[in-house]
Amino acid sequence: MSLLSTDRELTRDSYYLATAPRTQGYAPLRESIEADVAIVGGGLAGLSAAIELAERGMEVVLLEANEVGSGASGRNGGQAIHGLACDQETIEAQLGLAESRRIWAMGIEALDLIRARCERHRIDAEWQSGYLGLATSARKAADLRAWAERMAELYDYPLQWIDPGVVRQWIASPRFHAGVYDARSGHLHPLKYCLGLAAAAVRAGVRIYEQTPVTRMKEGEGGGEQITLAGPQGQVRARQVLLAGNVYLNEISPALAPRLGARIMPVGTYIVCTEPIAPERLQALIPSRSAVCDTNFVLDYFRPTADHRLLYGGRVSYSTVTPPGLKHSMRARLLESFPQLQDVGMQYAWGGFVDISMNRAPDFGRLGERRNIYYLQGFSGHGLALTGLAGRIVAEAMHGDASRFDTFAKLRHHPFPGGKLMRTPALVLGMAYYRLKDML
Repeated sequence: MSLLSTDRELTRDSYYLATAPRTQGYAPLRESIEADVAIVGGGLAGLSAAIELAERGMEVVLLEANEVGSGASGRNGGQAIHGLACDQETIEAQLGLAESRRIWAMGIEALDLIRARCERHRIDAEWQSGYLGLATSARKAADLRAWAERMAELYDYPLQWIDPGVVRQWIASPRFHAGVYDARSGHLHPLKYCLGLAAAAVRAGVRIYEQTPVTRMKEGEGGGEQITLAGPQGQVRARQVLLAGNVYLNEISPALAPRLGARIMPVGTYIVCTEPIAPERLQALIPSRSAVCDTNFVLDYFRPTADHRLLYGGRVSYSTVTPPGLKHSMRARLLESFPQLQDVGMQYAWGGFVDISMNRAPDFGRLGERRNIYYLQGFSGHGLALTGLAGRIVAEAMHGDASRFDTFAKLRHHPFPGGKLMRTPALVLGMAYYRLKDML
């Protein structure tokens, strides 16, 4: 079964779809049109870039193969957290401390950008400030504290330390030993945010076309500078193109940029959401109402929702095969953290795919003879905030200032070993090792 078919099956029971009905649809492209920029992909990265470009006076067309927000942008865990999916040491090793600090600062800007866009465009995305990073053992707590002290010293980003003696005041769970608190990070309803950005993009003049997969891209049109993107019933000619389809780009349009597909890999992620819980009972579980994530390599993450439920994610699949008995197995994981919720049922269970890069760092860059085809991928499960920042800096680059985009573009990326045939079993074995390491 393809990623798209699996996605459609998995997302039918999504809490987000149930609580954010689509009131605005966009027709497919059925004509030949022109624009300054054509964007492939209607997720958070593509929509963010579209808004930024339109606000700079550029004519923008966005093509989405399915519906806006139908991929990871509209069904993720809803956690907007500082930093990248990789450790900052990964960035330091390639670019040095100064450039690593610059990338970290842009990541913090990404958090502020979410709140600013919600306020400016009047998007009720249910933003809630606060993030808890929690360690499940004394050894992991020591590692977390050392990391937090390093971030304060080298990156000027202090975090509040939560000592083992007071951790139960922050979370009513027997699993956690100690942690850190960050008031600047937080969580929201990602589909409401994504649909709100789409509406804001249209108000800014962006033309959005849904159900329009791009089947062909050809450079050198219109005197050698324009690029043509062809769909089933129409086409767009543009001076610049942004590929923001992430894990679905190679699935839907494998001929557009085949070498990009080798540098990312689809990973299935899965979430459940409880039935409503009495507000005071939910408040007692996480008094700060923060997003929560443990520090294991194969991690669990959860958060309270605005309508008094607990949303809990934790299972991953590196084989693209959906785990059997998803709702039951995810409920068991939730009860490990909160055994006092034995009497609470699971109302929703869903999942889908995200793209990861080999080193978990984002993969941004340019393609084409004239380097006027840009791409954004490799958010590695950490993209709710970073996609918005990516959209801003790629728009800056397309408008003439590539300084911030090129900081990310300097990061080196390698294809997964073994090609399509071997990379999945290799990664499954590798993740089994890390899962065992977490358990021990």
